Amino acid sequence: MRCAVFSDAGIPCRTPTCGMPRYRRVWVPGGTYFFTVNLLERRRRLLVERIDALRAAFIDARGAQPFELLAIVVLPDHLHCVWRLPEGDADNAGRWQRIKAGFVRRLPRDEYVSTIRRARRERGVWQRRYWEHLIQDDEDLRRHIDYVHFNPVKHRWAARAVDWPHSSVHRYVARGDLTADWGGECGVEADRCAREAAG
Repeated sequence: MRCAVFSDAGIPCRTPTCGMPRYRRVWVPGGTYFFTVNLLERRRRLLVERIDALRAAFIDARGAQPFELLAIVVLPDHLHCVWRLPEGDADNAGRWQRIKAGFVRRLPRDEYVSTIRRARRERGVWQRRYWEHLIQDDEDLRRHIDYVHFNPVKHRWAARAVDWPHSSVHRYVARGDLTADWGGECGVEADRCAREAAG
C-alpha cells in the first residue's frame, strides 16, 4: 500500500508504507525561504514575553551562519519570516536549530515536558518541525512579505500592521516601501492580503 504524504515544503513525498512520514525539504543553495515556526504549547505567549531572548538567539545564529532577514513578525505563539541564504549555502535546518536552542537556553525550565521529550533530553518549548516554502519569484516574494506583515491584523492582535511592535513592517515604512496605513483593517491592501492569506 502506498500513501501520499505532503511534506512541509509542499512537495508530495510517496512512501512505501503509511508509517512515519518522511519530510522532504527543497535544498536550494542561496535560496529565499518563507517559514512558520510554532511554540509547542500554542496557548503560551513566550515569544513576545521573551522577545529580547528571541532577538538575541537570532543575532547569535546570524553571527554563526549568516543569512539576510527580509521580513519577520513575532506573534505570541508563532513567528513568520522570510530569509535569503548566502550563495552555495542550503542549511536552513542548522540555522533554525541554533535559533531555537539559543532561545530555549535563555528561558527558565518551567514548561511542561512530556515523558518522551524528557527521555530525549529535550525541552518543551518549540514544535519539532517548521513550515518551509521556497520562494519562486518576485511576485511570490512580495506575497509572502505582505503575509508576514499582515499577520498581526489577520490574527486580530492589531488593527493595523504598524500597530504591532514585533514586525519588520516598521523598517519597510521607514524606508518608504510601505505607507503607515498599509495593512489596516479597512484598507484595500488589508482586504487583498486577507484574500491571499485565506487562498
